[in-house]
Order: sequence, then structure tokens, then C-alpha cells
Amino acid sequence: MSKVTFKDNWELIVGLEVHAELATRTKLFCGCLNEFGNEPNTNVCPVCLGLPGSLPVVNEQAVYFAMRLGEAVNCSVNRSVFARKNYFYPDMPKDYQISQYDLPTNTNGYLDLPEGKRIGIERAHIEEDTGKTTHKGESGRISGADYSLVDYNRAGVPLIEIVSQPDIRTVDQAKSYVSELRQILLALEVSDAKMEEGSIRVDANVSVRPIDESDLRTRCEIKNVNSLRSLGRAIEYEANRHINLYDNGESPTQETRHWDEISGRTRPGRSKEDAEDYRYFPEPDLVPLNPSAAELKLIKDGLPNLPAQRRKNLMDILGSDANDAVILVEREHDAFAVDAIELGGVKESIAKYLINNLADGMGDLSPKALAELTQMEANGDVTSTQARKILVELVANGGAPGEIAEHLGLETIDADAIEKMVLELIGEHPNEWGRYRDGDKKVQGFFVGQIMKATSGQADGKIINQILSEHAKAQ
Repeated sequence: MSKVTFKDNWELIVGLEVHAELATRTKLFCGCLNEFGNEPNTNVCPVCLGLPGSLPVVNEQAVYFAMRLGEAVNCSVNRSVFARKNYFYPDMPKDYQISQYDLPTNTNGYLDLPEGKRIGIERAHIEEDTGKTTHKGESGRISGADYSLVDYNRAGVPLIEIVSQPDIRTVDQAKSYVSELRQILLALEVSDAKMEEGSIRVDANVSVRPIDESDLRTRCEIKNVNSLRSLGRAIEYEANRHINLYDNGESPTQETRHWDEISGRTRPGRSKEDAEDYRYFPEPDLVPLNPSAAELKLIKDGLPNLPAQRRKNLMDILGSDANDAVILVEREHDAFAVDAIELGGVKESIAKYLINNLADGMGDLSPKALAELTQMEANGDVTSTQARKILVELVANGGAPGEIAEHLGLETIDADAIEKMVLELIGEHPNEWGRYRDGDKKVQGFFVGQIMKATSGQADGKIINQILSEHAKAQ
């Protein structure tokens, strides 16, 4: 396999850590609600506040969700042990985070991107989320802040952290990987996967190396990126920063960095800790998780069709290119498309309308109504312009396409009437007709526009162009 260059014979190396909040009703180790947007510090108790004498109890649903994801991304689902990850920061009142270290739930998986690239998954482990700190001051960071506010509602929310291998070589691959993983989480119904609410946050480990090198160089970790656009911009900026340092005889420092969306650059955070800095040790208050073979088989057998299989199914039905299938599955429109086709809809038109005209949703449109509309258009009962008008009504209010066409007074103009109008226009505009006949296709729009204007858009553009072409050849 050839290597993909990033810039000036440098190769981009990216590994991603995706933190996805699990959609359980309560937190990972206590009975507090797992809800977004509540008043600060209302979903808290002695356990998630780390008060003396409180003990954690594992949320069974969170463990099930984590194993379900592990099976979906081809991991080995293992006996696992919770560990204390020690660090001193105000977002964790215990001064440690309960996570997994040397014995995580899921290991050695992979994810195939729609374009065919396989990205290895090192591990996908369970851990509790931290609280949210807000630093008030010009910098927006803890350094230089006037004061800081802490909301512990998020502390203890169950997370699955999916750590990829450093197999990503382009910005587009990084964005595609997160998008595919997000779709899998949604299909499994284990996370609401709302990046805008922080349900998914991405840390990007970025380094570069000359394309003829095989060893990995110093990486920097960009923390908590929460949109695909920001992820792409942050990786591109950081890679170029590394290249410029090397070109100037310097080297990057291993550290965490933060993406500043406004300035379009990363800024230093803190020196990047290694595992030993966190002083991991087994959590003494929690027993190991040891799923049985029967439990894992039940989970695997219960997996839904995942995005890759849905794309394949859609391509088999549509007979269309892979890009249409990628878009429809990403928008969760593939089941609607299949239903409309099975009800007699025209395949090409179904895909066209869903991709080009229904990106914002179907509203009150039903698969049956869309199927009937594409049939009417294919049969010449309505023009493409009229079909779009009917579609707007169907999305807004539902109903039957035929009844809407009748109510709006939409009917096609027959070919004989269009030909008569074309002949009249030729007689009225001999100079324009001469230019068209001599091959000036720009004049074609003039004739089509005149007929559309005269018929209030009810003439079929395809028939107009066909008649124009036939008369040009005959003269």
C-alpha cells in the first residue's frame, strides 16, 4: 500500500480517542440522572461528589452498552477490571477517575471506512465522565482566569472511550472515522451521539514524519474537539505546525493542546502525561467484569444492521453509486428509500429527491406518497418543476400527490401544444433560431424560458428540448 503524503513529502499520522457518553438513565456508579441541560449541580449525590464513605455500584446497562459496541467494531470482549486514574483537577471531586487500564472491556478491533480504509481500534474501555469547568476571564482557560465555575452534573456519567490505532493518514479519513463511529453508536442505540451537546468529544493525537521513515515521532494531543469541521481544521493546523518546527531545526514537545475555533489555531495546555503519571491501580470497591460466552453470543446475535451493511443493501436495491448510499445512510434516510422503492417508486428519482430536496427531513411525507409522485413524473403526468411543487406540499401537510396536483391545477401541456408554441417562436425570432440551428446552445435557454413563461411552468422541459432539436435537424 502506498503512503499518503500530507505536505512537502511529510506524512500525517493521526490516532483518535473518541469519548461517547452512554445513553443510560442514570450515571455509571450511582442513581443520579444522566440528563443534559439541567440546572448546575442538581444531578449529584455523595457517590459522584466523592464524599467520604460513599461506595460505587456498577450500572449494568452501561456495561451491556459497552460490550454491544465492542462486538459491533470487531473487538475481543474481555474480562475487565476497573482502575483508579489519579489526577488532581477540580472537575473530579474525588481527585481520581474510575476508568479501565491494563484490562479494558474491549480490545483489538477495527472499523472499515466507507472508502475502504481499515482503521485499527486498540481498545474501547468504560469510564466515568468528569464535571464541566467554566473559566471566566479573557483567556477562557484556567491559566489567567478571574475565577472558575464547576458543574458536577456530568461527573460520573458513563463513557465509552474508543482509542484508534495511529492508522489515519488524511484529514478526510479522520472525519470519516468519527462520522462512521457516530452512525454505529446511533444504530446500536447506546448513545445519542450529539456532538453539539458534548455526547461525543474527540481527542486527536497528531504527529508527522518524512514519508521514508517508519518510526513514530513526537505527538501532541488536541483535546475535546466537538465538530467534524473543527477536527479537520485542528489536525491540519497542528500537522503544519509540526512540519514548520522540523523545517526550522526544532521539534514539538509532547503536550496536550486546545483548539481555538475563532483564531483557527491550537494553543498549549499542559505537558502530556504518560500512564505512570496517573498512578493507576485496581479500584478496590468494584469487582471484575467477566462476561460469559453465552452472554456475548446473545449480544452479537442481537446487533442491528450496521451502516456498512445498510450501504451495501441500499446499493444492491438502488443500483446507484456508493456516494448516494453513503449520504442516505448518514442521514438515516435509507429505510425510507427502501420502503418507497418497494411501493413502486422510481429508484433514480427516489434517491434524487432524498439527497437533493429532502436533506432537512421528510416532514409529513410518506414513502407511499413519494413513490406515487415519482411514478407521476415518470409517466409524464407532471413535469419535474410541478413535481417539486407537489413535494413541498407533501412535506408540509402530507396527502396524496394526485389530489394535490388537481388542487393546485397542475397538469402537463401535451406535445402537440408545445410544438405549436415552438413554431410560433421560431417565426417570431428568426435571428435567435438561426443562431440555435448553427450550434449556439446558449440560445436554447431563451426558447425554453419563453415557453415556460407562457405555460406558467407547466410544460415539460424535456419535451421542449426534444422538439427544438428535431426542428433544428429538419431544417
